[in-house]
Amino acid sequence: MSSEPNVLLEIVEPSIYRLTINRPKALNALNRATIAELGAALATVAADHDARVLLVTGAGDKAFVAGADIRAMQDMSPIEGQGFARETMAVFRQLETLAIPVIAVVNGYALGGGCELAMSCDWIVAGENAVFGQPEVNLGLTPGFGGTQRLTRLVGRARALELITTGRQIKADEALRWGLVNHVFPAAQLMDEALTMARQIASKAPIAVRLSKEAVQRGQDLDLDNACQFEAQVFGLAFSTEDKREGVAAFLDKRTPSFSNR
Repeated sequence: MSSEPNVLLEIVEPSIYRLTINRPKALNALNRATIAELGAALATVAADHDARVLLVTGAGDKAFVAGADIRAMQDMSPIEGQGFARETMAVFRQLETLAIPVIAVVNGYALGGGCELAMSCDWIVAGENAVFGQPEVNLGLTPGFGGTQRLTRLVGRARALELITTGRQIKADEALRWGLVNHVFPAAQLMDEALTMARQIASKAPIAVRLSKEAVQRGQDLDLDNACQFEAQVFGLAFSTEDKREGVAAFLDKRTPSFSNR
């Protein structure tokens, strides 16, 4: 049995974390141990006041995450299957509600639970070799980690149902056209491009970035009037920060701001 952790967490540059699902021999398939390690890693990031961005990827060049570990699910009872789904959904929600921006860096297959993991991030950047899908119906199963809900919200009801009920897989270029991914890059350049994006975010006022994410996430499920009222509250709150004073002063002085995260 390998002593390697299933999840690797590293600070690749000041304030930029990278989380890697580390089961390349199993195409990074998700089992209960991996989900538990993922939750612990996310708690570490959440506790770091200096964290600005999290990149989520998979080890190797074949798969981001090829899905849930089918062998591990083979003998699960209905209660055990439901428990596995709920445990995983809770961790994916932990990822989704992380205060900082989270970017899925998808290299290779992102199928089933892998697609659901990627969709739990704030957005997806993909290599040209990326492949997405929810093929659970091929196993007599349904998506169980949020796929029926997040995919519908991202690409619309009709397209989501097409992918889920046919089990069809789509390549990066089609996923880009559908709005499932934000950008597609050559596979060899993918991580460098993701880091460039992370650096751009990390250079901005950290509190303003976190408040902006909160406004988008909370507002999307509210009616427009209440969502705009929430945005006004967030906007006003930003006025209490030292970073707002520094940002405005730097703009007026025509210099680069130096944000303090206060």
